[in-house]
Amino acid sequence: MLLFEAIASLPIPSGLKQILMMPRIWCDNKSMNTKSSIQGIIFDMDGVLCDSEPFIAEAAVRMFAERHGLVVKPDDFRPFVGMGEDRFLGGVAEKYGIELDMPSDKDLTYAIYLDIIRGRLHPLPGVAEFVAGCRRRGLKLAIATSADRVKLDGNLREIGLSPDMFDACVTGNEVRRKKPAPDIFLTAARKAQMAPTAVLVIEDAPNGIQAAQAAGMRALGITSSFSDGALRAAGADWTAPDLEDVPQAVWDGNIHR
Repeated sequence: MLLFEAIASLPIPSGLKQILMMPRIWCDNKSMNTKSSIQGIIFDMDGVLCDSEPFIAEAAVRMFAERHGLVVKPDDFRPFVGMGEDRFLGGVAEKYGIELDMPSDKDLTYAIYLDIIRGRLHPLPGVAEFVAGCRRRGLKLAIATSADRVKLDGNLREIGLSPDMFDACVTGNEVRRKKPAPDIFLTAARKAQMAPTAVLVIEDAPNGIQAAQAAGMRALGITSSFSDGALRAAGADWTAPDLEDVPQAVWDGNIHR
Protein backbone atom coordinates (compact mmCIF):
# COMPACT_ATOMS: atom_id res chain seq x y z
CA MET A 1 0.00 0.00 0.00
CA LEU A 2 2.93 2.35 0.66
CA LEU A 3 3.97 2.02 -2.98
CA PHE A 4 0.49 2.94 -4.22
CA GLU A 5 0.39 5.92 -1.84
CA ALA A 6 3.76 7.09 -3.16
CA ILE A 7 2.56 6.81 -6.75
CA ALA A 8 -0.62 8.72 -5.92
CA SER A 9 1.46 11.65 -4.65
CA LEU A 10 3.61 11.91 -7.78
CA PRO A 11 3.08 14.94 -10.12
CA ILE A 12 2.25 12.80 -13.17
CA PRO A 13 -0.88 12.55 -15.42
CA SER A 14 -3.85 10.82 -13.79
CA GLY A 15 -4.07 8.25 -16.57
CA LEU A 16 -0.47 7.18 -15.96
CA LYS A 17 -1.15 6.92 -12.23
CA GLN A 18 -4.09 4.63 -13.02
CA ILE A 19 -1.87 2.28 -15.00
CA LEU A 20 0.98 2.25 -12.43
CA MET A 21 -1.43 1.48 -9.62
CA MET A 22 -3.19 -1.44 -11.31
CA PRO A 23 -2.96 -4.86 -9.63
CA ARG A 24 0.14 -6.91 -10.46
CA ILE A 25 -2.05 -9.81 -11.55
CA TRP A 26 -1.84 -8.57 -15.15
CA CYS A 27 1.88 -9.40 -15.21
CA ASP A 28 1.02 -13.05 -14.75
CA ASN A 29 -1.91 -13.22 -17.15
CA LYS A 30 -1.44 -16.11 -19.58
CA SER A 31 -2.51 -13.90 -22.43
CA MET A 32 0.72 -11.91 -21.95
CA ASN A 33 3.05 -14.87 -22.52
CA THR A 34 6.66 -13.64 -22.44
CA LYS A 35 7.59 -16.11 -25.19
CA SER A 36 5.63 -14.08 -27.74
CA SER A 37 7.68 -12.74 -30.63
CA ILE A 38 5.68 -9.50 -30.57
CA GLN A 39 7.95 -6.69 -29.38
CA GLY A 40 5.71 -3.71 -29.91
CA ILE A 41 2.12 -2.71 -30.51
CA ILE A 42 0.67 0.06 -32.63
CA PHE A 43 -2.89 1.06 -31.76
CA ASP A 44 -5.31 2.71 -34.08
CA MET A 45 -7.36 5.07 -31.95
CA ASP A 46 -10.98 5.20 -33.10
CA GLY A 47 -12.73 1.88 -32.62
CA VAL A 48 -9.81 0.41 -30.68
CA LEU A 49 -9.16 2.69 -27.70
CA CYS A 50 -12.51 4.44 -27.87
CA ASP A 51 -15.58 4.58 -30.08
CA SER A 52 -15.58 8.12 -31.37
CA GLU A 53 -17.09 7.40 -34.79
CA PRO A 54 -20.70 8.26 -33.79
CA PHE A 55 -19.51 11.56 -32.33
CA ILE A 56 -17.38 12.67 -35.28
CA ALA A 57 -20.25 11.73 -37.61
CA GLU A 58 -22.63 13.79 -35.46
CA ALA A 59 -20.21 16.72 -35.57
CA ALA A 60 -19.82 16.42 -39.34
CA VAL A 61 -23.60 16.29 -39.87
CA ARG A 62 -23.91 19.52 -37.89
CA MET A 63 -21.08 21.15 -39.83
CA PHE A 64 -22.71 20.39 -43.19
CA ALA A 65 -26.00 21.80 -41.93
CA GLU A 66 -24.46 24.97 -40.47
CA ARG A 67 -21.97 25.75 -43.23
CA HIS A 68 -23.67 24.39 -46.34
CA GLY A 69 -27.37 24.09 -45.45
CA LEU A 70 -27.16 20.42 -46.38
CA VAL A 71 -28.82 17.52 -44.57
CA VAL A 72 -26.52 14.51 -44.60
CA LYS A 73 -26.80 11.20 -42.74
CA PRO A 74 -24.29 9.55 -40.40
CA ASP A 75 -24.26 6.49 -42.68
CA ASP A 76 -22.93 8.70 -45.50
CA PHE A 77 -19.58 8.80 -43.70
CA ARG A 78 -19.20 5.05 -43.19
CA PRO A 79 -17.22 4.34 -46.41
CA PHE A 80 -14.62 6.88 -45.29
CA VAL A 81 -14.04 5.64 -41.74
CA GLY A 82 -10.34 5.39 -40.93
CA MET A 83 -9.18 7.63 -43.79
CA GLY A 84 -8.73 10.81 -41.79
CA GLU A 85 -11.07 13.76 -41.50
CA ASP A 86 -10.06 15.33 -44.83
CA ARG A 87 -11.38 12.30 -46.69
CA PHE A 88 -14.12 11.66 -44.12
CA LEU A 89 -15.62 15.06 -44.91
CA GLY A 90 -14.48 15.26 -48.52
CA GLY A 91 -15.99 11.95 -49.55
CA VAL A 92 -19.44 13.03 -48.40
CA ALA A 93 -19.01 16.46 -49.98
CA GLU A 94 -18.26 14.77 -53.31
CA LYS A 95 -21.33 12.58 -52.97
CA TYR A 96 -23.58 15.64 -52.66
CA GLY A 97 -21.66 17.88 -55.06
CA ILE A 98 -20.53 20.29 -52.36
CA GLU A 99 -17.20 22.14 -52.37
CA LEU A 100 -15.75 22.31 -48.88
CA ASP A 101 -13.99 25.35 -47.44
CA MET A 102 -10.91 23.69 -45.99
CA PRO A 103 -9.47 23.81 -43.42
CA SER A 104 -12.25 26.00 -42.03
CA ASP A 105 -14.93 23.30 -42.36
CA LYS A 106 -12.69 20.73 -40.70
CA ASP A 107 -11.83 23.13 -37.89
CA LEU A 108 -15.53 23.69 -37.21
CA THR A 109 -16.15 19.92 -37.26
CA TYR A 110 -13.43 19.43 -34.65
CA ALA A 111 -14.73 22.29 -32.50
CA ILE A 112 -18.20 20.72 -32.46
CA TYR A 113 -16.68 17.29 -31.85
CA LEU A 114 -14.58 18.35 -28.85
CA ASP A 115 -17.65 19.93 -27.30
CA ILE A 116 -19.97 16.95 -27.72
CA ILE A 117 -17.54 14.30 -26.44
CA ARG A 118 -17.20 15.89 -23.01
CA GLY A 119 -18.40 13.34 -20.50
CA ARG A 120 -19.71 11.10 -23.29
CA LEU A 121 -16.58 9.49 -24.76
CA HIS A 122 -15.30 6.50 -22.76
CA PRO A 123 -12.55 3.91 -23.25
CA LEU A 124 -13.62 0.64 -24.83
CA PRO A 125 -13.55 -2.48 -22.62
CA GLY A 126 -10.13 -3.62 -21.48
CA VAL A 127 -8.15 -0.62 -22.75
CA ALA A 128 -6.45 0.46 -19.51
CA GLU A 129 -5.75 -3.12 -18.44
CA PHE A 130 -4.34 -4.07 -21.83
CA VAL A 131 -2.03 -1.04 -21.97
CA ALA A 132 -0.86 -1.79 -18.42
CA GLY A 133 -0.18 -5.43 -19.26
CA CYS A 134 1.80 -4.55 -22.36
CA ARG A 135 3.92 -2.09 -20.45
CA ARG A 136 4.65 -4.58 -17.72
CA ARG A 137 5.97 -7.12 -20.18
CA GLY A 138 8.25 -4.55 -21.76
CA LEU A 139 6.47 -3.95 -25.06
CA LYS A 140 6.86 -0.68 -26.89
CA LEU A 141 3.60 1.11 -27.61
CA ALA A 142 2.53 3.61 -30.24
CA ILE A 143 -0.64 5.20 -31.58
CA ALA A 144 -1.12 5.71 -35.32
CA THR A 145 -4.35 7.48 -36.20
CA SER A 146 -5.54 9.04 -39.43
CA ALA A 147 -7.15 11.81 -37.37
CA ASP A 148 -5.49 15.15 -36.69
CA ARG A 149 -3.59 15.87 -33.48
CA VAL A 150 -6.44 17.91 -32.00
CA LYS A 151 -8.70 14.87 -32.08
CA LEU A 152 -6.01 12.54 -30.72
CA ASP A 153 -5.35 14.79 -27.74
CA GLY A 154 -9.07 15.32 -27.09
CA ASN A 155 -9.83 11.62 -27.20
CA LEU A 156 -6.96 10.61 -24.92
CA ARG A 157 -7.93 13.29 -22.43
CA GLU A 158 -11.53 12.08 -22.30
CA ILE A 159 -10.61 8.39 -21.83
CA GLY A 160 -8.02 9.07 -19.12
CA LEU A 161 -4.85 8.30 -21.05
CA SER A 162 -1.89 10.52 -21.90
CA PRO A 163 0.40 10.72 -24.95
CA ASP A 164 3.28 10.24 -22.47
CA MET A 165 2.20 6.62 -22.01
CA PHE A 166 3.22 5.82 -25.59
CA ASP A 167 6.63 5.70 -27.23
CA ALA A 168 5.23 7.46 -30.30
CA CYS A 169 2.00 9.10 -31.45
CA VAL A 170 1.58 9.64 -35.18
CA THR A 171 -1.34 11.50 -36.75
CA GLY A 172 -2.69 11.68 -40.26
CA ASN A 173 -1.16 15.04 -41.10
CA GLU A 174 2.34 13.59 -40.56
CA VAL A 175 2.17 11.33 -43.62
CA ARG A 176 1.32 12.05 -47.23
CA ARG A 177 -0.24 8.73 -48.13
CA LYS A 178 -3.15 7.64 -45.95
CA LYS A 179 -4.37 4.15 -45.08
CA PRO A 180 -4.49 1.64 -46.77
CA ALA A 181 -0.95 2.79 -47.61
CA PRO A 182 1.47 1.56 -44.89
CA ASP A 183 3.15 4.93 -44.29
CA ILE A 184 1.55 5.81 -40.96
CA PHE A 185 2.43 2.47 -39.35
CA LEU A 186 5.98 2.50 -40.72
CA THR A 187 6.42 6.03 -39.38
CA ALA A 188 5.13 4.98 -35.94
CA ALA A 189 7.44 1.95 -35.90
CA ARG A 190 10.43 4.10 -36.86
CA LYS A 191 9.68 6.72 -34.19
CA ALA A 192 9.20 4.06 -31.50
CA GLN A 193 12.24 2.11 -32.74
CA MET A 194 10.28 -1.06 -33.51
CA ALA A 195 11.12 -3.60 -36.19
CA PRO A 196 8.02 -3.84 -38.45
CA THR A 197 8.07 -7.66 -38.47
CA ALA A 198 7.87 -7.68 -34.65
CA VAL A 199 4.90 -5.28 -34.49
CA LEU A 200 1.26 -6.09 -33.84
CA VAL A 201 -1.15 -3.50 -35.23
CA ILE A 202 -4.57 -3.30 -33.58
CA GLU A 203 -7.16 -1.87 -35.97
CA ASP A 204 -10.92 -1.73 -36.42
CA ALA A 205 -11.21 -0.85 -40.12
CA PRO A 206 -10.37 -2.76 -43.32
CA ASN A 207 -8.23 0.14 -44.58
CA GLY A 208 -6.12 -0.06 -41.44
CA ILE A 209 -5.77 -3.84 -41.65
CA GLN A 210 -4.60 -3.53 -45.25
CA ALA A 211 -2.12 -0.84 -44.22
CA ALA A 212 -0.70 -3.09 -41.49
CA GLN A 213 -0.28 -5.99 -43.91
CA ALA A 214 1.39 -3.68 -46.45
CA ALA A 215 3.82 -2.63 -43.72
CA GLY A 216 4.78 -6.25 -43.06
CA MET A 217 3.15 -6.24 -39.63
CA ARG A 218 0.67 -8.59 -38.04
CA ALA A 219 -2.85 -7.32 -37.48
CA LEU A 220 -5.52 -7.86 -34.85
CA GLY A 221 -8.93 -6.66 -36.01
CA ILE A 222 -11.33 -5.27 -33.40
CA THR A 223 -14.94 -5.83 -34.47
CA SER A 224 -16.28 -2.57 -33.02
CA SER A 225 -16.96 -0.98 -36.42
CA PHE A 226 -16.82 -3.76 -39.01
CA SER A 227 -17.67 -7.46 -39.01
CA ASP A 228 -15.28 -10.31 -38.38
CA GLY A 229 -15.65 -11.34 -42.00
CA ALA A 230 -14.85 -7.87 -43.34
CA LEU A 231 -11.70 -7.59 -41.23
CA ARG A 232 -10.49 -11.08 -42.12
CA ALA A 233 -11.15 -10.40 -45.79
CA ALA A 234 -8.92 -7.33 -45.47
CA GLY A 235 -6.13 -9.52 -44.06
CA ALA A 236 -6.56 -9.58 -40.27
CA ASP A 237 -4.51 -12.36 -38.66
CA TRP A 238 -6.85 -12.46 -35.68
CA THR A 239 -10.04 -10.74 -34.55
CA ALA A 240 -11.53 -9.87 -31.17
CA PRO A 241 -14.54 -7.88 -29.95
CA ASP A 242 -12.31 -5.59 -27.84
CA LEU A 243 -9.04 -5.48 -25.91
CA GLU A 244 -10.66 -7.31 -23.01
CA ASP A 245 -10.97 -10.49 -25.11
CA VAL A 246 -7.75 -10.72 -27.12
CA PRO A 247 -7.31 -14.38 -28.11
CA GLN A 248 -4.41 -16.37 -26.70
CA ALA A 249 -3.39 -17.20 -30.29
CA VAL A 250 -2.16 -13.62 -30.72
CA TRP A 251 0.53 -14.15 -28.10
CA ASP A 252 1.29 -17.70 -29.20
CA GLY A 253 1.78 -16.51 -32.77
CA ASN A 254 -0.77 -18.95 -34.16
CA ILE A 255 -2.49 -17.38 -37.15
CA HIS A 256 -5.94 -18.69 -38.12
CA ARG A 257 -7.56 -16.83 -41.01
